[in-house]
Amino acid sequence: MIILIVFLAIIFILFLMAVSIYNRLVRLRNNREQAFADIDVQLRQRHDLIPQLVDAVKGYMAHERGVLTEITEARANAMKATTINEKIEAENRLSAALQALRVSVEAYPDLKASQNFMDLQNEISDVENKLAAARRFFNSATKELNVAVETFPSNIIAALFNFKREMMFELGEQRATIEQPPKIQF
Repeated sequence: MIILIVFLAIIFILFLMAVSIYNRLVRLRNNREQAFADIDVQLRQRHDLIPQLVDAVKGYMAHERGVLTEITEARANAMKATTINEKIEAENRLSAALQALRVSVEAYPDLKASQNFMDLQNEISDVENKLAAARRFFNSATKELNVAVETFPSNIIAALFNFKREMMFELGEQRATIEQPPKIQF
């Protein structure tokens, strides 16, 4: 009789541990999704500013249509993305296209002096700074979830309920550009 009670107590404790681990995994997944929702707000702001920026640049950069077309296409793809991972990939392409525009703008002093262009650049820079902060929070939430999904004993519950390792919001192709030292020429 005592053995049965001890056995049932152990089963009950294991059940409570499993429920606790499952609830923690759900909470971590929801934190990650909330963190991406914060990023999504900033991405929408950036998407709204891009057409204005492209219009401001069009008159100055008549022969740089490829850069403008790439930005427009990247923006359209970013707006069509539905899953978090698709949005991450699309936004990395859009960021690379915006970086190409910034490089191209250097050749147009009149454009850089335009107040409208400067205002748009400042707004986009502000949004980019907010995006960077939101990405850090998202990556932190993703890291917490990934650690919980991969460590024992929560990895057992994670496998049973189809929790999996999630993708971080990394710089992607931009990393090579950012990690290069600046070229200084005199």
